[in-house]
Amino acid sequence: MGKGLIAAVLVAALGGCTMAKGGFCAVSSPLRLSAKAVETLPDEEARALLAHNRKGEKLCGWRP
Repeated sequence: MGKGLIAAVLVAALGGCTMAKGGFCAVSSPLRLSAKAVETLPDEEARALLAHNRKGEKLCGWRP
């Protein structure tokens, strides 16, 4: 491959690595579940939901 082709492929690949405009706080909101939904939630999903909400508390000032 020529250097120009390698550069073009690299630029095209990096073009897909952009963040949504405004960042996490602009595009996310707290995830709230009913008590019944929480009871049936698998542990892995519960940890992911908790991590999401804690990130929002820290970065965006969400309140529990």
